[in-house]
Amino acid sequence: MGLCMYQDLSSNLKLLCSYYDSIADVCRRLALNRTQFNRYLSGRYKPSPKTMRKLCDFFGVEEYELLLPAAQFERLIQVRPRVVTTSGQPRIEDRHLQMLNNAGSSQMGKYLGYYFEYYMSMACPGMILRNLICIEKRDQGYYYQRTERLKENAGEAVFHSKYLGTALFLTDRIFMMDYEALATNEVTETILIPNYKNRISRLNGLRIGVPASGVRTPSCARVVMEYLGLQVDLRKALGLCGLYELQDEAIEESIKSAVRNVMGDSEWHFSARI
Repeated sequence: MGLCMYQDLSSNLKLLCSYYDSIADVCRRLALNRTQFNRYLSGRYKPSPKTMRKLCDFFGVEEYELLLPAAQFERLIQVRPRVVTTSGQPRIEDRHLQMLNNAGSSQMGKYLGYYFEYYMSMACPGMILRNLICIEKRDQGYYYQRTERLKENAGEAVFHSKYLGTALFLTDRIFMMDYEALATNEVTETILIPNYKNRISRLNGLRIGVPASGVRTPSCARVVMEYLGLQVDLRKALGLCGLYELQDEAIEESIKSAVRNVMGDSEWHFSARI
């Protein structure tokens, strides 16, 4: 093994640590042994998957970002809102998120696992978009990843988007908020009606956001999340994601009906289907 096989990782960690009072301060916050952390800073060792996830969660970056060339990573950090502070005090947004996590109910644990998400596409009007969502618990919070797979026409390249977010169970509703992790060009909020049956099947709600490109008109759409289980075949599940015509028999009629964005004459507000 070369002396500096992970030089970029080392440089990137040093850059992130520079926003704190000291490396000792970082180790204390991470509950990592200083000698162990110095091994990563030396560029000769790569953290284990568990430790890597811990580092990424702490610094607010993705693993692939932490492994980027040092110059590219520095540019990335420079244009982002600061994820760390030198004062030793929690960021304002951290305090708000902690308050919400404390107010959130442990009932959110019931909804861990994988889901197909359905709604009328904002980027491709008239078509249903099926995405894959995974909700998991980390430390004291609940987080999720939404993977979107777009391919409008046969023969065209497939584009993937990844959204990362947090989920909260507040009183009797599930609130989910995420951002597009690659382009960082949008934030989405989804509010769902919980399922109080013993077995989770579907969750209905509303999703507000903008198309990732084009006019980017703020829009609201009905959404259905279909529970798949705690484990899935990711390759097969992602292969089923994408755009579907309203007439496509691959989408159940009950789901098509639930995501249609229509309002009755007596309705004054756009509401989720119960």
